[in-house]
Amino acid sequence: MKFIGAGARPGQPLVHRDAVFTVPNVLTVVRFLGVPLFIWLVLAERKYGAAALVLAIMAGTDWVDGYIARRFNQMSKLGRLMDPIADRLSLIAVAVTLVIAGVVQWWYLVALLVPDAVLLGLSLFYFHGHPDLPVSRIGKVRTGLLLVGTPLLVLSKLPVPAADVYLTLAWICLGLGLVGHWIAAYNYVWAIIGKGRQRRAHDGGSR
Repeated sequence: MKFIGAGARPGQPLVHRDAVFTVPNVLTVVRFLGVPLFIWLVLAERKYGAAALVLAIMAGTDWVDGYIARRFNQMSKLGRLMDPIADRLSLIAVAVTLVIAGVVQWWYLVALLVPDAVLLGLSLFYFHGHPDLPVSRIGKVRTGLLLVGTPLLVLSKLPVPAADVYLTLAWICLGLGLVGHWIAAYNYVWAIIGKGRQRRAHDGGSR
């Protein structure tokens, strides 16, 4: 089974429609609503097992909503914009929570925030909003690694014999995810600059 692009029908083009209330969009909203539950479980209750389960469910819905969208022709323009934004905000909110809880150091949060801050600045400069670029393959792999590594890291806080194994696997996934995060950001930077310059040249020539 394919993990990237799962659900796509061979020979059929992927069309983003104007629909708003679709199953994938609802799942994206549900995924983001899991963030406050995770924050409460970690900071207020210190229930790391339940918090890891919430993260695992959130990671699962990220794959499921993409599969449903492609398989059942429910891809939408809103979902194309909302899904990566929900992923970014969720990962950042979870990272902030883990820093406050002392599970990770501040540098992990900085490593996540710096590329996103650069991309946000360029997007606002060239487009005054979202650049509407397709998600790259390495971006999808990056997100998957971070979504897998984070619950493993939370599980490593449990008093179980396998805690060290969880910790090792977590940092393998998170380390590779952070490398992919910076590589994807580098590619997006040049894609935004290229698209932005083309747009400005077109707008200037049409006046």
